Amino acid sequence: MKQESVSTPVGEGRISWYPAENARLVLALGHGAGGSGPSRDLLALAGRLPRAGVTVALVDQPWRVAGRKVAPAPRTLDAAWRALWPALAASGAPVVAGGRSAGARVACRTAGELGARGVLALAFPLHPPGRPERSRAGELLGAGADTLVVQGERDAFGRPAEFPPGTRLVPVPWADHSFAVPKSAGIGADGALEVLVDGVAAWLRGL
Repeated sequence: MKQESVSTPVGEGRISWYPAENARLVLALGHGAGGSGPSRDLLALAGRLPRAGVTVALVDQPWRVAGRKVAPAPRTLDAAWRALWPALAASGAPVVAGGRSAGARVACRTAGELGARGVLALAFPLHPPGRPERSRAGELLGAGADTLVVQGERDAFGRPAEFPPGTRLVPVPWADHSFAVPKSAGIGADGALEVLVDGVAAWLRGL
């Protein structure tokens, strides 16, 4: 893994590269609106996909690089992502835009204008918990590229059955918004991540 700092209009962003030899795709993944480091799902993808010919780029938004605890407005997140895109596309390989939660929303909102080869939406926050009437389905449907959603079956921000008909979706049994599963679940934490990574890898093979 190597890191690269990239200047944006809203501060310094950072890309952590997990390179594949002779990569056929770059998968760029943004983080959610909280936490201080890469989540287990992003690290699981970064650990496995390079062996399948996909370079993984984990993107830290400027607010996180600066050590702030609260994410800025969506327009600021989108501005940073757009500014980071040339570095993500510099190798010449097609770039799949993606992320988890808030990062998935950024990828959906900007994929069409940036020419993303596809969109990977991990734990897409379809609505605030308990507020299904405040749907963000329009962001997902307007991505303008082949899109895969990977969603936990117990995600309070939107369960798989709540997504619009025709959504390409990998459900993760027992998983919540962080893809954590209860101890009583037969699948286990590692099993849940395996479902996630296998589903993403199969979709990327088809792009």
